[in-house]
Amino acid sequence: MIHATAIIHPKARLDSSVQVGPYAVIDEEVEIGPGCIIGPYVYLTGLTSIGAGNRFFAGAVIGEEPQDLKFKGGSTRLRIGDNNIFREHVTVHRSNNSEQATVIGSNCFLMHNSHVAHDVVLGTDVIVASGALLAGHVEVADRALVSGNCLVHQFVHIGTLALMRGGSAISKDLPPYTIARGENGICGLNLVGLRRAGMPSGDQVELSRLYRALFRSGLNMSNALAEAREKFSSEPAKVMMDFVASSKRGVCFDVSVRGKKKPQPRTDTDAHG
Repeated sequence: MIHATAIIHPKARLDSSVQVGPYAVIDEEVEIGPGCIIGPYVYLTGLTSIGAGNRFFAGAVIGEEPQDLKFKGGSTRLRIGDNNIFREHVTVHRSNNSEQATVIGSNCFLMHNSHVAHDVVLGTDVIVASGALLAGHVEVADRALVSGNCLVHQFVHIGTLALMRGGSAISKDLPPYTIARGENGICGLNLVGLRRAGMPSGDQVELSRLYRALFRSGLNMSNALAEAREKFSSEPAKVMMDFVASSKRGVCFDVSVRGKKKPQPRTDTDAHG
């Protein structure tokens, strides 16, 4: 069903099962697969390919030009997989040039007012909570969770099953399975996420030991990695070690080692709440 007030370009390609709400706008180069629901006031534009079963809530803007001064115009790309949810006022921008694409995988949940910038790549089952901002060229691996009002600097990589606590900000890569806290800090493993993902307890124990070896041993990362490769062999451990070894930006640090803050004196305001 297509609402009478929706504006759809004659060359846009919509599966016959697509539902379009009032005042939605769908531009010329958009392609929408079966079972998608386009809510009121949604704007779909650019060379945007949308798979099956996606849902776009009121006011989402999908496929707009990148916010990049280097952008020279043209039909750059956005690819969206299947069964994703885009809540109210989510913005997703297409790529900066025609050789690359912004990519949203499948089964992702982008909550209201979150932003995905140009050339970002999201894997599957990624959650980006309300108000979180992903800058250009960020990569987020499968099952990662970016909590509300988090900030992710351009080109940062976030590993699988990593979790960013609300309000945290990172400009370094976030290793898989870890929890980000504060600014470029990590505070242990995402054990709840590992259990929910069905990771065997033996692998969880080995990851805990590996975490201590890499981030709490006091060794520089090169030496810590070299020692760790001699001791740890599970597949999740290899994933973490390979991620750290391949990082171009450096990885976040453990807050218990480098992130302690000096206690601040109490004030009258503190005393009265």
